[in-house]
Amino acid sequence: MPHVTDMDVSKLPNYHPVPWDTQFEPMSLPEMFARTTRRRAAAPLLHFLGRSYSYAELFGEAQAFARGLMARGIGQGDRVGLFLPNVPSYVAAYYGAMMAGAVVVNFSPLYSVEELAQQVADSGTRVLVTVDVPELYPTAQKVLRGSALEMLVVSQLSRMLPRLKGLAMRLLARSKIAAVDYDDTTLAWKDVVDGAPQDAPLPDIAPDSLALLQYTGGTTGTPKGAMLTHANLSINAQQTAGLNPFGDPENEIFMGALPFFHVFANTTLLNHAVVTGAAIAMVPRFETKQVLQTIEKYGATGFPGVPTMFQALLDHPDLTKTDLSTLKVCISGGAPLANPLREKFEAATGVRLVEGYGLTESAGVVSANPYEGTRKPGTIGQVVMRTEVLLLDKEDPAKIAPDGEPGELAVHGPQIMQGYWNRPDAAKDVFVEHLGKTWLRTGDVATLDDDGFLEIVDRIKDMIAVGGFKVFPSQVEDALLENDAIKEALVIGVPDDYLGERPRAYVTLNSGAHESGEQLAQWLNQRIGKHERVESVVVRDELPKTMIGKLDRKALRAEVFG
Repeated sequence: MPHVTDMDVSKLPNYHPVPWDTQFEPMSLPEMFARTTRRRAAAPLLHFLGRSYSYAELFGEAQAFARGLMARGIGQGDRVGLFLPNVPSYVAAYYGAMMAGAVVVNFSPLYSVEELAQQVADSGTRVLVTVDVPELYPTAQKVLRGSALEMLVVSQLSRMLPRLKGLAMRLLARSKIAAVDYDDTTLAWKDVVDGAPQDAPLPDIAPDSLALLQYTGGTTGTPKGAMLTHANLSINAQQTAGLNPFGDPENEIFMGALPFFHVFANTTLLNHAVVTGAAIAMVPRFETKQVLQTIEKYGATGFPGVPTMFQALLDHPDLTKTDLSTLKVCISGGAPLANPLREKFEAATGVRLVEGYGLTESAGVVSANPYEGTRKPGTIGQVVMRTEVLLLDKEDPAKIAPDGEPGELAVHGPQIMQGYWNRPDAAKDVFVEHLGKTWLRTGDVATLDDDGFLEIVDRIKDMIAVGGFKVFPSQVEDALLENDAIKEALVIGVPDDYLGERPRAYVTLNSGAHESGEQLAQWLNQRIGKHERVESVVVRDELPKTMIGKLDRKALRAEVFG
């Protein structure tokens, strides 16, 4: 393994198609969208449930939304939240908010009322965009009524479908449409985009201005808003595009099953497509049969996903009946990819499945295995262009790891966040100075070989990776402790064949309480997000503690896993 202090990344063997020292242009995301639209106006950007949207159509709708926001006093630096699944209005709202100079805040559609309200308050979100489905609108409405949120904008799913499908939904599937109470604070998407003067000038957006607040656990359990600039995001999109060895990127059609609110999808799907002029064949959420049908119908060429998606495809009886001949590569991220899964998927499909790595704090992508040629299964590949890594001492990040030993992975590059929203204290914990540069600590322990391939061998973080989503043990523990029967709680991740990991809770009970683990698990899982639900609650007489009496998660893991 090379000694990182002596390593010149640009001199290592490069198995990516673009040289490591390639220069990328920092630009705002509205400018990135505008450039591609001028070049590809009539080309499709989205295919959605049988309807196609061109670059010009979505760019125009984004501009109209920007002007609608500005007419209502939303502008430079204001936060606009997106509480949306994968629907066309997400794209128009995302770029439109930025065209107005606002900062986008992504919220997971899996959030409970409490989780959404907490992040709305923390970010200072003024406007929230959602869609009129029963799974989302009631939650958004409760947050509007009970927080400082000023406005709710509700898009209509039926209007985003092909005309006959939309009409059928309005006439025959009313149960799938939420009854929206429109008033001065709850506005229809159509009224916002149609109600503003269409010649109102839009502001110039500086590449170094804040574009996105993406909430993450960082290296501790409390969600924090990673501050990503337009340059961070536009350069990471260009870095991702530079991984493609297959020729004209305008001919690519990405399978859009990853949720856009996730930073992985934001970069590898949405911004990646827009910077190159590619198309996205999008589904509202991951449903295996629908994904297989979409790949075949639109001739998808690339599929970024999380390991659970590829396992689900492998398990589905229609896999062998589906024409996957257009797929050139599948890219796995968000959670570790098990070698047996990779081998079985490639054997069953004939499609190469490569692993990459990134973080919210890095705008999405740090490294990837090559899509063609040399790769090293079990590694997270080589760093993308203009990105450097350093291995820090596992016990003391102020020191560099000894030569030849694993260390905490630290990253330096143009895609690295500016810090955490209103949390300079947290930023101090994740940034470190070495060799005259500022490095982002990842919390993951890695090795680096002579070809520049990284392998994650351990992790410092307590976060649990559930099917590509990060679960924060402290939040689940806090929810558990709301039950009067529970005295103490610790949550750890345990292996799961499908999701990679799932949370498991260990608790002690207060005197006189007799609840079973099954009862407590049922109680808990009704109160937290779907991805946070525990696979079991184990009732114990005591939990391990440190010498000063602090609950000891590390010791618990040692007890459980040996």
